Amino acid sequence: MTTLFTGARVHGSPATSLAVAGGLLTWLGHDYPGQATTTVDLAGALVTPAFVDAHVHATAAGLLRTGLDLTAATSLTDVLDAVRDRVAAAPAEPVWGHGWDETAWPDNRPPTRAELDAAAGDTPVYLSRVDVHSALASTALVELAPAARTAPGWSPDGPLTRDAHHHVRGAARAGLSAEQRHAAQRAFLTHAASRGVASVHECGGPDIAGREDFDELLALDSPVEVVGYWGERGPCPPGARGLAGDLFVDGALGSRTAALHAPYTDAPHTSGARYLDAEQIAAHLVACTEAGRQAGFHVIGDAAVAEVVAGFRRAEKVVGEQALAGSRHRLEHLEMITAEQADELARLGVVASVQPLFDAAWGGREGMYAQRLGARAAALNPFATLAAAGLTLAFGSDAPVTPVDPWATVDAAVHHRTPGSGIDEAAAFAAHTRGGRIAAGQDWTGDLTPGAPATFAVWRERRCVRLVRDGTTMFEVS
Repeated sequence: MTTLFTGARVHGSPATSLAVAGGLLTWLGHDYPGQATTTVDLAGALVTPAFVDAHVHATAAGLLRTGLDLTAATSLTDVLDAVRDRVAAAPAEPVWGHGWDETAWPDNRPPTRAELDAAAGDTPVYLSRVDVHSALASTALVELAPAARTAPGWSPDGPLTRDAHHHVRGAARAGLSAEQRHAAQRAFLTHAASRGVASVHECGGPDIAGREDFDELLALDSPVEVVGYWGERGPCPPGARGLAGDLFVDGALGSRTAALHAPYTDAPHTSGARYLDAEQIAAHLVACTEAGRQAGFHVIGDAAVAEVVAGFRRAEKVVGEQALAGSRHRLEHLEMITAEQADELARLGVVASVQPLFDAAWGGREGMYAQRLGARAAALNPFATLAAAGLTLAFGSDAPVTPVDPWATVDAAVHHRTPGSGIDEAAAFAAHTRGGRIAAGQDWTGDLTPGAPATFAVWRERRCVRLVRDGTTMFEVS
């Protein structure tokens, strides 16, 4: 059976029609020479390779859609009102919320635990900050995770970070039923398909969503391909592409847990937190390289980047440049990096999995980066520097941290809020299509050529109206 799509504007090609059979793109051109079983007139719509989101957290992103969405909150009062309304509507259910960001609020602070308790009563409430590296927890939830009170990152009345956060997040996860998890996963993956995304890289880990959630997600019948990365040192779970993704070297700038050489401008008492040193980083790289696995790390602050570079140097001495470079190890976020460091990582074949919407959300002279770092903020997310060094760029959203919005992501990479740090549109588009497939070690890079998998998105005014994956329509606007 052959489906012929006509009336198209095909990205990167003069063709106006394309034929699909057996899951493959069999022909591109103008006048199809064969017989089609079905003909679909696209009426001038744009056909592009489908996008790849190289960094997501599917269940958490789905819970943003099915749980309490705080991304639009403009004050701590908005957060407390939302919690109060949710508890009143479903008094027997724990509350899982996400997305608050105090940096633009009039109060410039999140609610205290006492304020949260006044709104929540006896209901366990977990509210992750937009970067998911700290969270507000009600007393009822803390009582379900008593180890949080003596763990690093504990605060008696403010947001929890580090291990304390992991403890309360684990207790909050335990309050979710399998049905809630599955519903969240399906909601997110369906949403990704509606945005023209045919493949997502799930960055799982023991402190993120847990092994059970990871295994369930990889087994799910999904409208999009799920490439799994497990963020832990040790055995690689079945089905995982590698031991990479959010294997934390440090935290996040918004929660002041990214590891810095110098203290935070707005919190001089801290320089963040580092969770792995160069020796541990090197050992993981060596083990994965020798096992033929992809390794990777979450790394944001300049002190953490320096530790990672030192780890790569150590690993190179053990396995050699060729083996290390051939493994295509990944670094997630990589926000504070120098040109010299970029050159060294490029030589070692590193893939930079980065999120341009971070700059759109928090860059600029008045943004969160500037609040946290002062003048250092101008050097963040230097996509032009990474590209010039020869690093493979793979774009993602880090959903639920920023939305799955591929065209906005491309725009953010082009129109960087620091002049000179952006890249051109062709390079940005490639980073969000080809880059993600290269990052996952796939032989096919998503190009629309005869003989390749028939995976593409159809657009009207940058709105996805159809997603085809391996010849099957996975999403269509009716």
